[in-house]
Amino acid sequence: MTGSHGSPDPAHRTPGRADPGAPGGPDEGAVRPAVDWEALRAAAREVTARAYVPYSGFPVGAAALTDAGQTIVGCNVENASYGVALCAECSLVSALITGGGGRLVAFTCSGGQGQLLMPCGRCRQLLWEHGGPDLLVDTPAGIRPMTEVLPDAFDAGDLTSR
Repeated sequence: MTGSHGSPDPAHRTPGRADPGAPGGPDEGAVRPAVDWEALRAAAREVTARAYVPYSGFPVGAAALTDAGQTIVGCNVENASYGVALCAECSLVSALITGGGGRLVAFTCSGGQGQLLMPCGRCRQLLWEHGGPDLLVDTPAGIRPMTEVLPDAFDAGDLTSR
């Protein structure tokens, strides 16, 4: 559910999932950094120039804002053995972890012509793992929370419930 102008409706939560900012939630009292979507989109477009795409010729750049206010980027890295290519989102999550961790709070992805791209299903799962249900994603339909981009997501809670 989104409010006006595509902004997430703070009342919309996935059933059974804690509200990260709610009392007792994992981010209780946390102040989320303001998102400069134009700067984030520019960072994604800029990093496409670093993509290693000798096989497809299709560069992809991704940029995200962390809960600490840091902007991180990633680009796709292809390999002659197509199945081991890394998506831009994988590169971005690797940068998040090697940079000390944290949580993703806002995400965008861009193609080589500057076009907005949606993450594939595998990458949506990666984004959920490192941003959770409240991660904001830049989509053709506007800014949407991960609960709309990946409804009924599988996560660590599913592993412990078995």
